[in-house]
Amino acid sequence: MSITWRFAAFDALSAAELYELLKLRTEVFVVEQACAFQDMDGSDNKAVHVLGTAGGELMAYARCFPAGIKFPEASIGRVITRESVRGSGTGHELMRQSIACVGQHWGLQPIRIGAQARLEKFYLQHGFLTAGAPYIEDGIPHVEMLRPV
Repeated sequence: MSITWRFAAFDALSAAELYELLKLRTEVFVVEQACAFQDMDGSDNKAVHVLGTAGGELMAYARCFPAGIKFPEASIGRVITRESVRGSGTGHELMRQSIACVGQHWGLQPIRIGAQARLEKFYLQHGFLTAGAPYIEDGIPHVEMLRPV
C-alpha cells in the first residue's frame, strides 16, 4: 500500500479531511483506548496537520506545533495510525514525516512530546530521549520526551 503524505494548516483542511481526522482520533483515543477526554482542545487551529492517506482513506495522522504552543519547544501530538496498518512501518513513516513537517515549517530545532509511556521505545527510535518522570494524563501513563537538534 502506498501512502500519500500531506502537511496542511487548519484552514487548508477540507470539511471531509477534518471529519476524517476527528473520526480516526475518536476511534483510537476514545473508543479503542477507552479514554474519555477532551480531544478537541482548541489547538487544532494552531497546528500543521500531517495526513497519510491511501485509497481515499486516512491511514495515519499527527499534528505539529511551533515552539510556545504546547511546550516551550516545537511539538508533535495526536500521533495515530489506523489499526489495519499497525506493524507495517506506517507509524515510523508518520514520525519521519512529522519531524520533517516541523523542520519545514519552523526550522531545525528541538521537539518535545508527551508520549504514552507504552510507546517510549518507539519514540526512542526517532531520536527522542526521556526528559521527565512518568505522569498520568487522562488516566494513561505518559512521559515527556525531547528530540534534541
